[in-house]
Amino acid sequence: MHYSSRLKSKQDPFDGFVNVPSNSGRSEASGFANTRIDWKETPEAHVFKADLPGIKKQEVKVEVEEGRILQISGERSKEQEDKNDRWHRVERSSGKFMRRFMLPENVKMDQVKATMETSSQGH
Repeated sequence: MHYSSRLKSKQDPFDGFVNVPSNSGRSEASGFANTRIDWKETPEAHVFKADLPGIKKQEVKVEVEEGRILQISGERSKEQEDKNDRWHRVERSSGKFMRRFMLPENVKMDQVKATMETSSQGH
């Protein structure tokens, strides 16, 4: 997943950077509390990348809220269980995740866009 926005000026975009806490509490993020997201700045954009294995595009939401808050959230559904199946090990997480970031003042909010790339790595 990529998020980018064009810059308005050359000022330091990380002045006042804050990783904004979630209002929803621990239960909202329990499945993916450790979802890792990289954030880099290029001359044209701020780019966010997240590894979200097993999550479909329609299960991910990217929103920009008032106060320049970028919110990336989603949910990985539990695998459909058959009553005849006997699980030996369950290591893949299911549940919801949410990460929020305060964007710098120089981000052009009207140029926000999100894309999602799929990878077949490990398959």
